[in-house]
Amino acid sequence: MSVILTVILLLAAVWCTAALYIDVRAVWLRLPLAAVFAIVMVVAIFWRNRWVGRGVWVAGVVAVLIWWFSLEPSNTRNWMLDVAQTAWVEIDGDRIVMHNIRYCDYRTETDYTARWETRTYNLSQLRGIDLFITYWGSPYIAHPILSFQFGDDTQLAFSIETRKEVGEEYSSVLGFFRQYELTFIAADERDVIRLRTNYRKDEEVYLYRTTVSPEQARTIFLNYLSSFNSLHTTPEWYNALTKNCTTDIRVQTRGAVSGGFMPWDYRILVNGLGDEMAYERGILAGALPFGELKRRAHINDAAHVATEADFSRLIRQGRPGF
Repeated sequence: MSVILTVILLLAAVWCTAALYIDVRAVWLRLPLAAVFAIVMVVAIFWRNRWVGRGVWVAGVVAVLIWWFSLEPSNTRNWMLDVAQTAWVEIDGDRIVMHNIRYCDYRTETDYTARWETRTYNLSQLRGIDLFITYWGSPYIAHPILSFQFGDDTQLAFSIETRKEVGEEYSSVLGFFRQYELTFIAADERDVIRLRTNYRKDEEVYLYRTTVSPEQARTIFLNYLSSFNSLHTTPEWYNALTKNCTTDIRVQTRGAVSGGFMPWDYRILVNGLGDEMAYERGILAGALPFGELKRRAHINDAAHVATEADFSRLIRQGRPGF
């Protein structure tokens, strides 16, 4: 038991040390502060007088946590052009006016003209939800995007991402600390999906039709709209473990499934297996074995030859469930 406790104390000290090294805003102070803290924590853990050592450890960890939770996110930084605006919405009965919908004109992944549009939707025309899942390396890590279908040929995609500043790049390690603000992007599929199939290298995109009913889709859509408006005025931190592209989708489904929230599953964190989880729960349309369904859900080849004007229609053509 003492060995397990020692390991737990060391792991907590390592995380606190990393938080100081990564999140202290004064760059010159990071290394010396983290080094001193690490030395004090190691000495405290192995101090002969166990109670004194534990007291020092608790004081150090509590002090770091109080400081860390005091760090405030912001909506006013030098943002990259593709996250420079935040979407927000006006709701009047079934009439939805969505502001700052992104529709970038891409020449390459990094060379583009950012465009932001205002569009109007009618909730009575909401038919269902499609699920995109993007992979860029490991089969266990992916990025899901929900696309809401209005009528026969209108889509609005929602992507939960990090809001990066100019010069920043995403890091899985940094995502566990207070480095990135959270952003909800409302976008045209010819932007947020076509970027991933046609302009980014080595990204593979899969498209599934879901069995979500119009009533469930309405609940989920309105939950998203509430989050859009909240983030527009009150920024939040992104966190790779607790506040990310998949855990927040679970939050957005509250009220749309029995029990309030989507049941917890380890594949919400290992989200590259999220489509397998959705298949097992009957959320994916198409009466096929999962392996065949996933094979036929791959859209990169179709996206490469699709015209921009008919992009959303052509990537769906012939897919199971559509």
